[in-house]
Amino acid sequence: MKIAVASEGKYVSGHFGHCEGFTIYEVEEDKIKNKEFVENPGHRPGFLPVFLKEQGANVIIAGGMGATAQQLFAEREIEVVVGVQGFSDDAASKYIKGELKSTGSVCTEHEHEGHCNE
Repeated sequence: MKIAVASEGKYVSGHFGHCEGFTIYEVEEDKIKNKEFVENPGHRPGFLPVFLKEQGANVIIAGGMGATAQQLFAEREIEVVVGVQGFSDDAASKYIKGELKSTGSVCTEHEHEGHCNE
């Protein structure tokens, strides 16, 4: 399994599409076996779900995400976990332990990069 966390430095990004990049955790037997950072190739409608599927992601964790992106991930059988804050490493560990639940929140304001409050 691979978990992708939308990241700003060591932290979960508040808005998935405008994040610095994705920290991708490779998980085997409920343990993180590998971690790598992949720069965000750019926010274009519909592109990032395809990009992360190509990276092998099974789960995407972010602070916030628009409804269309959430739908596109669902179509690619990638689980979406939103409403997450804190360190990216902690988010991945909590997900593995079953302690991380999505709030289901949807971002509706995309013109204000980094200021998603929903």
